[in-house]
Amino acid sequence: MDWLNWLVYTAAIVIIIYMAAVSLLYIGMFLVAGPRIRKERQLNREAHIEEISMNKDTFPVSVLVPAYNEEVGVVSTARSMLALNYPQFEVIVIDDGSSDQTSERVITEFRMKEIDLAIRRYFDTAEVERAYQSTLFPHLFLIQKQNGGKADALNAGINFSKYPYFAAIDGDSLLDRDALLKTMKPIIDSNGKVTATGGTVRIANGSRIVRSEVEEIALPKTPIVLMQIIEYFRAFLIGRLGLSRMNMLLIVSGAFGVFEKNRVIKAGGYKVNTVGEDMELIVRMHKSIKDERSDQRIEYIQDPVCWTEAPSTVSSLRSQRRRWQRGLAETLWTHKSMLLNPKYKGIGLFALPYYLFVELLSAIFELLGYVIIIAGLIFAFISWEITLIMFIATVVYGSLISSLAVLLEEWTYHKYPDVKSLLKLFAWSLTEAFWYRPLTVLWRCEGLIAAIRQKGSWGNMQRKGISEEEAA
Repeated sequence: MDWLNWLVYTAAIVIIIYMAAVSLLYIGMFLVAGPRIRKERQLNREAHIEEISMNKDTFPVSVLVPAYNEEVGVVSTARSMLALNYPQFEVIVIDDGSSDQTSERVITEFRMKEIDLAIRRYFDTAEVERAYQSTLFPHLFLIQKQNGGKADALNAGINFSKYPYFAAIDGDSLLDRDALLKTMKPIIDSNGKVTATGGTVRIANGSRIVRSEVEEIALPKTPIVLMQIIEYFRAFLIGRLGLSRMNMLLIVSGAFGVFEKNRVIKAGGYKVNTVGEDMELIVRMHKSIKDERSDQRIEYIQDPVCWTEAPSTVSSLRSQRRRWQRGLAETLWTHKSMLLNPKYKGIGLFALPYYLFVELLSAIFELLGYVIIIAGLIFAFISWEITLIMFIATVVYGSLISSLAVLLEEWTYHKYPDVKSLLKLFAWSLTEAFWYRPLTVLWRCEGLIAAIRQKGSWGNMQRKGISEEEAA
C-alpha cells in the first residue's frame, strides 16, 4: 500500500498548492479592483445619473426580453422595463414558443394590437409568426416565434430592433430605474469605444417588490438562497471587476447586458447550439476586436442594477450549476485556439487560462480535496497534519474569500438596511466550505461530464415569481 499512500500524499500536496495559489489570485484580483471600489464609495450617484439623463448624446437602446414559459413574471419584468429612466428606448418581449400564457398575459395587461411584421434578416432564426404593439405604451412590442431557445430568441429580437444598441434581459429580471443610464455611461463617455457593458446582478428573493421595483431589500429565509447571494458578491465584486479593469472580462451576465448591435452582428450573433450563449458571445466579440486590432473594450460596472430570482430548491439549483459548468466548458473548447495565444494578449494569456484552471477545473481539485480529507480521517491514508492543512486551505479558499466579499459589498453599497442582515450573511459565508460548496462542486463536476459526453439540457427551474412571492 506504500504506492497508494505516496499517491494520496502527492495529490494532497498538489491540491494544497493549488488552493493556496487560487486564493492568492483572488486576493490579487481584489487589489486590482480596489481603486475602482474606493472610487465607487466616493461617487455622488444622484448627480452622476442626473448628468447622464440630460445628455442629448445619449444613444437610444432596444431592450430585449426573451421569454419561454414565463407567465408568472413576464408582466412584472415588462413593467420594470417600461419604468426605466432613459431618454429613448423600446422594449421588445420575445415569446419563444411558450406553451403557457406568457403572450396572453402581456397582450391583455398592455392592451396590445397585432401589427405588420417587418423584420431585418441579420440572423436566421426559427420562424417569427406575429408581432404586437401596446396601445398604452407605443414603445412596447411583443413578437411570437416558434421555439428555438434563448439565443435564437435574442437573435430574433436583434432582427426586429431598430436602435444601434440593445440590452439583453432575462424574462425573470427586474431593473432599477437608472439601470440603462448607469450601464450606458461607459459607452457614452467613450464615444463608442466601449462596445458592451454589464452590471452587477443581485438576488431579489426575500426583498419587497412593489410595482415591479425593489422597494425594500431584505434577506430570504432559505439557506440555499442566502448562499447564492454570497456567491454573487464574490463573483461580481472580486472576479468580474478585477478582470474588467484589465480589459479581460469574458462574461456579461445573461440576466442583463448592453451591447453595440453592429459589433454583435459582425461577431455573428448568439450561438444557438450552446447552453452558455452569453459567455460564448463575449469571447467571440473579444476575438473579433483583436482580429481587427480595434481598441474597443468590454466593461463591467459594479453598481447593482439588475435583480433576478434565484433557484430556491436543490433540484433547480443543481440544474442551473450543471448548465453553467457545461456552458463554460463548451465555450472554452470552442475557442481553444485562443488559449495561450499571444495574438489575443490578455484574453489568451490570462483570462481564458483563468477560466480553465480556476473556474472549470477547480471543481475537480476541490472534489478530490474533500475525498482525501474524508478518507484521510477515516482510513488514515495521510498524516493528520496534512489533513489539517488541507482542511484549512479548503476553508480559506471557500469560506474566508466569501466572507471578504460580504464585507466588500457592505463597505461599498450599504444595500442592506440593518446590521443584523450583514451579520447573518457573514455568519453563513463562514459555513460555505462545510455544506454548500461541496454540493456545488459535485454539480459542477456533473456539468463537466455532461459537456464531455455532449449530453444535457437547459433543465427546468420552477419560478415562483419574485413579485408574487415577496408580496405574499
